[in-house]
Amino acid sequence: MSAHALFAPAAAPPLPLAERAAGWVAAEWDRWPLWLPVAMGGGVLGYFALRVEPVVAWLALPWPLLAAAFLLRSRRPLPAAALALLGAAALGFVAALFHAGSAPPMPELPRRATIIAGRVAAVDLLPEGRRVTLDAPRLGDGAALERQIRIRLRKDDQARPVPGDSIAMRALIRPPMPPAYPGAFDFQRTAYFAGLAGSGFALNPAEITGRGEVPVFAGLRAAIEARVTDALPGGTGAVAAALLTGSQSAIPPAELAALGDSGLAHLLSPSGLHVAIVIGIAFVLLRLGIAAIPWLALRIDSKGAAAVAGLVLGGAYTLLTGAGVPMVRSFAMAAVVTLAVLAGRRALSPRALALAAGLVLLADPVALTGPSFQMSFAAVLALIAAAEAMRGPGRALRARGWSGRMALVALGLAMTSLVAGAATTPFGLHHFGRLQLYGVVANGLAVPLTSFVVMPAGMLALFLMPLGLEGPALAIMGWGVDATLWTGRLVAGWPGSALAAPPTPAR
Repeated sequence: MSAHALFAPAAAPPLPLAERAAGWVAAEWDRWPLWLPVAMGGGVLGYFALRVEPVVAWLALPWPLLAAAFLLRSRRPLPAAALALLGAAALGFVAALFHAGSAPPMPELPRRATIIAGRVAAVDLLPEGRRVTLDAPRLGDGAALERQIRIRLRKDDQARPVPGDSIAMRALIRPPMPPAYPGAFDFQRTAYFAGLAGSGFALNPAEITGRGEVPVFAGLRAAIEARVTDALPGGTGAVAAALLTGSQSAIPPAELAALGDSGLAHLLSPSGLHVAIVIGIAFVLLRLGIAAIPWLALRIDSKGAAAVAGLVLGGAYTLLTGAGVPMVRSFAMAAVVTLAVLAGRRALSPRALALAAGLVLLADPVALTGPSFQMSFAAVLALIAAAEAMRGPGRALRARGWSGRMALVALGLAMTSLVAGAATTPFGLHHFGRLQLYGVVANGLAVPLTSFVVMPAGMLALFLMPLGLEGPALAIMGWGVDATLWTGRLVAGWPGSALAAPPTPAR
């Protein structure tokens, strides 16, 4: 044995596993909140995996666990972290339990044609006519149901019901369909939590039996759809109306198929991208407007005022388009960022995403099982991680001047499409059984069009509609939509643009 080995200090004994785990938890404590919505999602899935309904006493489970985690957070970080995760899982479980218990029971629907009457809650334009959603519908001489029913009107029906009207018709109604195969999307579960009793189609023209007060946002959606489709007929108007109101039902099947096969289907419905565009446009325009008035710029915080105005406009757009999961996620993150701006602090994007996920799971637990929640949060999480990894190269490119900035923009567009596409591909394969091979190319062309032409022109059209001056703005929006549709048809026509895949199991 060498002298160096004889007189070298003895190596310190390794720490026990529990102490090492506690040290790691303490060092990573700031990131533990990011795992809380993951645990909540596990609790939601645990509830849906049950074969029998649990007792109501489970509603009290999360609170002692979360309280204990809060009290132990500084003295015993490892037990506190474990209790926090258990409490979050229990919170997701009881959120699903609460929503399930609060929903009205499913009624027994007639197996034969019946007279159905009710108040119109929403009207959807379809390629082959209209579809109405009825509140408190009555089947024959029965009492009003606690759930809604959707009815597709006849194609030759001359009735033009609007939200708030009372209508009656003879129709065939069916309950929600069960999953197509084990582990597939469960329409029955989604309909149960959405308050939908069933759907069907009319056998005779609808009769408008009364006029009522039009709900604010439903009336706005109907009016905007009518103005847009009058100015932009065909598929162009249907897509433009979908971007402004959230209803995709009028888009022709051929356009839907082309955009789906090219990887552009996410541009059809208002999503986090569209909310971000709306808030960004409002922020930039208002801040520039304040800066252009020196007297005003010296007296108010232009950044804070613009952030609040952008958030208000984004909230109105979210409500107008139906407040889908991606919209709520994006709006919740924008709200966190706005609060950080007003407080003079930097908003941490992963925490904003975690907060948004937790809020969505509390408000709508069943959303976890749908493609919208899964693909939206997966894409944003991957983009945040990629942005953190590219922070150093991004600074190096910006330091090179205009050439570096232009290269950074091009790289950002390509990386955004690539990263988001890779993150959402497993969920797309599971839910839709389709793999788009050229989505990066299609999104590289279409996303800038949507961001800088379609949505700004659409927002301008909305502001000009009360004055009846929306025509030029809608024309510009139509050009951008036509270019997007052309891109979708071009890419969808390439060999092997979309490959069909067998259904993937849910477990």
